[in-house]
Parts: sequence; C-alpha cells; structure tokens
Amino acid sequence: MDIDKILIPSVAAILSAAILFIVRAIAFRFLHKWSDKTETKIDDIIIRSLKTPSVFWCIAIGLYIGVGVSELPERYVLYISKAIHIIIIFSITIAAANLAGRIFRNYVQSSSLPIPTTGLAYGILKGTIMVLGFLIILSVLGISITPLITALGVGGLAVALALQDTLANLFAGIHILMEKAIRVGDFIKLESGQEGYVEDITWRTSRIRMLPNNMVVIPNSKLSQSIVTNYYLPDKRMALLIPIGVSYSSDPEQVEKILVEEAKKGAGEIPGLLGEPEPFVRFIPGFGESSLDFTLICQVREFVDQYLAQHELRKRIFRRFKEEGIEIPFPHRTVYMREEKEWPK
Repeated sequence: MDIDKILIPSVAAILSAAILFIVRAIAFRFLHKWSDKTETKIDDIIIRSLKTPSVFWCIAIGLYIGVGVSELPERYVLYISKAIHIIIIFSITIAAANLAGRIFRNYVQSSSLPIPTTGLAYGILKGTIMVLGFLIILSVLGISITPLITALGVGGLAVALALQDTLANLFAGIHILMEKAIRVGDFIKLESGQEGYVEDITWRTSRIRMLPNNMVVIPNSKLSQSIVTNYYLPDKRMALLIPIGVSYSSDPEQVEKILVEEAKKGAGEIPGLLGEPEPFVRFIPGFGESSLDFTLICQVREFVDQYLAQHELRKRIFRRFKEEGIEIPFPHRTVYMREEKEWPK
C-alpha cells in the first residue's frame, strides 16, 4: 500500500512532465518559425528568454499533478508544495533577468542613446533581479530577511577588507560607465603606450583589442587612474598631419599648391580621407638643416584610416614631385677645415 502511494504519484508526475516536454518542444519549434517571419526582434528575445525557464515549469507542473493524485501525508505534501513554489519563483526570476538584460541590450544598440552595453551594466541589471528573486524564495521558505541583512552588515567590513582590489575594480568600472569618457567601441591609447578598441568593460577588468588583434586586459582601477587618449571623442574625425621636406631651391608657393591639389584629389579616391574641411598646408617647421619643411593637414574619418591615407598620399606626392622636378634632398652639411699655423718655438 505504501509503495502504491509513492509509485502512482511518481508515475503521474513523470508522465505529465514528459508530455509537457513534448508539447514544449513542438511549441518552441512553431514559435521559432513564426518569429523568423517577423521583422521585430522582441519576439526572438522573449522566446530565447523563456526557453530555459520553461523546463522548470514542466517539472513544476508534473510535480503538482503528482501531488494532486497522491495520498501522501499532509506534511510531505507541504514540503513538495514549497519545492514547487521555489522552482516556479526561481524560473520566473531567470526568465525576468534574461528578458530584461536582452531587452536592455537590444534597446541601447538600436537607439542613439550613449549608454554602453557592457558586461558590467548587463551583469548589474541581471544581478539585481536575481537578488530580488532570492529574497522572495527566502520569504517563501519562512526565513526572515532581517537577521540575514544584519549578518551581512556585520560581516560587510571583513568582506570589504578581504576584497579591496575586487571592490575597487567594481566601483571603478561603474565610474567609467557613468562618466562615459571611455565607451565600448572607442579607440583609445593608454599612457603606457598600448592602443586599441575597447571591447568590453566588465565588473573587474576592461578589455582592449589592439590593432595586431591582441587583447590587453587592464584592471578597472588602473584604467580609471591612467591618462587615456580617446580618439573617438568628441567625434571620430581627426586631423592628419604629414610632414614633407623639399630642397631649398624649390618654390614654396608651388610646393603648397601641389600638396593641396594631391590631397583634394585623394579625398575622393582614398578610403577614409575626407575632403571637408578642405586640406591645407603650413610652412612649418620651416627652415630645416637640409630642407624646407612643410606640413600637410587634412582630415580622416577615424584613427585607423590615417595609415592608408598617409600611404597613398605619400606615393602620390612623391610621383608628382618627380613630374614637377621638385627635389627631396638628402641631409647634408658643409664642413669648414681650419689650417693651423706652426708658430716658432
């Protein structure tokens, strides 16, 4: 008799859960096909967010059906009911955290708001929802939250002392996000010399992908204290300065005209080189030891465009100088030798 009391509800729970899993698989297959036909991403986000929690819902419903057909003592029924409530609350918490995080990331990426969708911001949002769900589970279990908060307050000092570096990095990361001086996707240069794109700002470190495709991982506290050059602020466009030296026999007016013409022609042909504002030339640094030194100043779309722009412009300028007979001199010096007289002793 005791075996029947356990066997029948167990079989009912397993069969119910199995049927629900089959229904779940069919439903998600249909929903995926439907979402592929729609233009909005919200339905895809909702479906992905509910995929894992729906597993717990199937288990919870199966347990509920098993308890409903059982003749177990009231004490055991109470324990199982609490377990069902905990499973449901936990699954809803996961669903809410995933849904809120994905909607936040999708909304920020699709809008023009200057809010970084970093791992830190995403983690804080999901972590807040998970903590709220955990507190609700404690209240369902009949555990008072007040002593827990008191214990956390007493042990907070010890934890803070033990995790000084971790907390410093966490708050430094929050400060970086709030200040918005460094954003994900920006091209920055550290005072130590490394430069690259900001890939992510997490709760402990920031990741910078350098141009050779290497990753620099720097603690947030170090990054917040470092002198950083952000090549994307106030905007991506930047000035490109190209120094050029010619022979002292050259006409400065002609050299200036040639440089401006080549820069204007290149603006429509060289990727990343801008025609507005118009390029111009300055006779700076001026009179060098072996050459007349000019500086061609033009604009490029962003930092990495300067490499191709310099490469192409220098080739065009060199070719044009050869056509116009303008010499790019080698360094040379005039040395005067003094002959010393021999004085009578």
